Amino acid sequence: MIINENEVILTKQGLKDLEDELKHLLDVVRPQVINELVEARAQGDLSENADYDAARNRQAEVETKIKELETIISKAQVINDESSKTKDRVREVKLGSTVKILNIKNKDEMEIKIVGQIEAEPFEGKISNESPIAKSIMGRFLNEEVEIKGIKTPYTVRIIEIK
Repeated sequence: MIINENEVILTKQGLKDLEDELKHLLDVVRPQVINELVEARAQGDLSENADYDAARNRQAEVETKIKELETIISKAQVINDESSKTKDRVREVKLGSTVKILNIKNKDEMEIKIVGQIEAEPFEGKISNESPIAKSIMGRFLNEEVEIKGIKTPYTVRIIEIK
């Protein structure tokens, strides 16, 4: 999630994942693409060489991804995703918190981690701090009931655990 032009919110793990991906692209993928280009050039006539065209396209994709990751990493603002405690040792939901909520109406429980937009993976339980659920529960405390503005109708959840 970009706060302004110069900052991208990431958890420590999110930054590490991006750094690992960049390292893999630089150390493994880029050399593979260069080898593909060399092999395709060795085939002769480049004007009708599909392998060469494919390798050039792959090279462009890899270089674009490398540049994108370098930009994100350079603008990363790492959030403290450890449990936050106030002076009276009460936990508050914040960016980086893992929260278990209970839907009051249907009694379904859901555990979510609130992360920046770039790290959001809803099917893995990582939701963006810009999502309606996150916006509604951030700043709230254990056992609080909170109304979430749903797509169709609002619903109420209780915060049953904060990590």
